[in-house]
Order: sequence, then structure tokens, then C-alpha cells
Amino acid sequence: MILDAGAIAPEFELPDQFGAPQRLADRRGVRAVVLVFLPFAFSRTCTGELRELAANAAMFDEAGAEVLVASVDAKYALRAWAEAEDVRLTLLSDFWPHGAVAASYGAFDEAAGFARRATFVIGDDGVIRSSFATAPGEPRPLSAYRYALAALDRR
Repeated sequence: MILDAGAIAPEFELPDQFGAPQRLADRRGVRAVVLVFLPFAFSRTCTGELRELAANAAMFDEAGAEVLVASVDAKYALRAWAEAEDVRLTLLSDFWPHGAVAASYGAFDEAAGFARRATFVIGDDGVIRSSFATAPGEPRPLSAYRYALAALDRR
């Protein structure tokens, strides 16, 4: 089970695609975060979702939220993926300990060894405002993000 609205978002520090540490705590009091877990870089469904998130970056900016995309891939693979797709989103490597951050959010599939498609909208106070997930291979619709972002206004 993924964490639900009202839960305190687990803190994390993960390297981004350039190796720079990214911390949830650094965003507290600054802006909301949309934490998006994807199974694997370069997979068809994940690439489609990444492209859609990048193409709709303005929607997240208007809501005062920063998109952070996390997978169990190494930072090197994430950088190559971002460059191949010409995407400027922040991609986070939950490579080691393998899937530990995804697991803390209830989004890690132990049997398969990768993160499930789960999204968490986290307020600037560190509280999860909304969360949702889809079945394996099923992309998340943009409408689910719109609905989840609306939760930032419903404090």
C-alpha cells in the first residue's frame, strides 16, 4: 500500500542525474513536490510518462510544485535518458540502497525489484496531500495529476 494523504512524507536524499544530492527537506517551506516513481528509464511506458510530464511542466509550476522523477536506475542511465528525450526535469536515482526511498513510500515491488507507478503530491510542509498509482504497464493520466495538484489548495 502506498502512503495516503495526510501522512508525513518520508525524508530522502537521492542523487539527481548529474550526481547532485537532492533532499526533500530542502524544499520544505519553499514549494510543493510532485514525487513520481517510475519503474525503469528507457522503457516505453515510462518514456511516454516522462515526455508528458515535461510537456506539461507549466501546469506544475502554476500549482507551485516541483516535479521529481525517481527510479531505481543509476544516475548515469537517468542522465542519458534525460538527454535522449531532451527533458529538463530532475531525475532521481533510487539505485542504492536499491529502491529504499520507493519502499519508504510503499511504492517498491520487492518481487520485481523496481518502483511501482506511484505519485505523491507533497505540500511545502512535508505532508502528503494526494497520492495515486496505476497497475503495471498502465500510464498515469494527466487528469490524475490535475486532480492531485488541486489538493494543494484544499489545506
